[in-house]
Amino acid sequence: MQPLSQSCQGETYTIKWMFGLPEVLKFMNTMDIHEGSTIKVLQKYKDSLIIRTSKRKVVLGNEVADRIQV
Repeated sequence: MQPLSQSCQGETYTIKWMFGLPEVLKFMNTMDIHEGSTIKVLQKYKDSLIIRTSKRKVVLGNEVADRIQV
């Protein structure tokens, strides 16, 4: 397992676990970002990354991506 922030561009991952404030996790769940979901890393930047879920594309800062293990 590794943090999502250390993932490789163009690769597909399954979220193993994630932690954070309950209201943030609930919001992320509405975007189909939850344990067991599959995401693809579309683009990586110095301080953020763009991922695609089954519903949409989302930009995450590295501070959020560090709390998601894939």
